[in-house]
Amino acid sequence: MENAPILTVSGSESGKVDLAPSLFAAPVNEALIHQAVVRQLAGHRLGNADTLTRGQVRGGGKKPWRQKGTGRARQGTRSAPQWKGGGVVFGPHPRGYEQRMPAKMRRAALQGVLSGKADDGALRFVEGFGLDTMGTKAFAERLVAWKAEGKVLVVLAARDPVVERSCRNLREVRVLLADSLNVVDLLEADTIVFTADALARAQEVYG
Repeated sequence: MENAPILTVSGSESGKVDLAPSLFAAPVNEALIHQAVVRQLAGHRLGNADTLTRGQVRGGGKKPWRQKGTGRARQGTRSAPQWKGGGVVFGPHPRGYEQRMPAKMRRAALQGVLSGKADDGALRFVEGFGLDTMGTKAFAERLVAWKAEGKVLVVLAARDPVVERSCRNLREVRVLLADSLNVVDLLEADTIVFTADALARAQEVYG
């Protein structure tokens, strides 16, 4: 895909836009994309799960019963893990789940996702939204004109309060800046809508 049609607010084609082969015709390495997804989701984990060991549980200082003569198994403390309320063996403790991944690999994964979406015909390139004031209905009509179906990811070059407020009541629409593209949001989207400025910015950053 060397170029693609650019659409007006009514859905008609107004011209062509050049696409960088490095971003929209790159090899799709599924293993690399999977690694990037796992890394991103792992980074979202809080890692604050915690348990008490037998040395941290309150109490347990007294031997429950004498060593011999009771007929029961010998016990030294009620904080041992076999007791109800005792410590936990090999339980979770606060830790970080972040995974390191070289920048070149992250970029290659993102390029692969965008190239796969391009092959699937899931990309739309538009001149702009033409919204002077907030309007959810008007925004939804534009998505219909562009045949943007399912979960829609709208990519902007810069923050646009009018666009953001116009689509915040549309459950299937998510807005993202071109500087903040990531593999998870791209993969979850059925249709990705780029403004002309956002496309230029994405090709500058990731191309």
